[in-house]
Amino acid sequence: MAKRLILMRHAKSSWATLGQLDHDRPLNTRGQLSAKALGRWLEAQGYEADLALVSTAQRTQETYAGLESGSELRLLDSLYNAGPAAIMAALRQAEGDCVLLIAHNPGIGDFAQRVVAIPPDHPRFDDYPTGATLVADLEIADWTDLTFGAAITTDFITARNLTD
Repeated sequence: MAKRLILMRHAKSSWATLGQLDHDRPLNTRGQLSAKALGRWLEAQGYEADLALVSTAQRTQETYAGLESGSELRLLDSLYNAGPAAIMAALRQAEGDCVLLIAHNPGIGDFAQRVVAIPPDHPRFDDYPTGATLVADLEIADWTDLTFGAAITTDFITARNLTD
């Protein structure tokens, strides 16, 4: 049985509160609208996750909430500012046929570039802006079998593609 990965960078966050810890930054208004738009897009495309692995940061949790996904939510401290190795480790412990992972740049963008066999033909894939979402399919039976370069790109979109 094949697996599907939905790899999303959190939506646009706020820098409005001076002295606020990075981990506690919420989404700004544009980010809230983007998260809702991304949720509608995922639903319209039929991309339905069984499990969501989400960084414990406020902005990633708010992005997940805006999606209005029916998936099981698992908050992971290890995904906060995670690099590709930590993202891979989290995914290798996943269950289900379709996993949504929401995390941060630069790690999530680096991971996206490394996990796909062929990157999508999109001008924003390399910088993976806020709300960037990669949908990729994997010919693996279990998430423990996930390797870099094995994912087949199914779709890629940015929040700006949906809101501008």
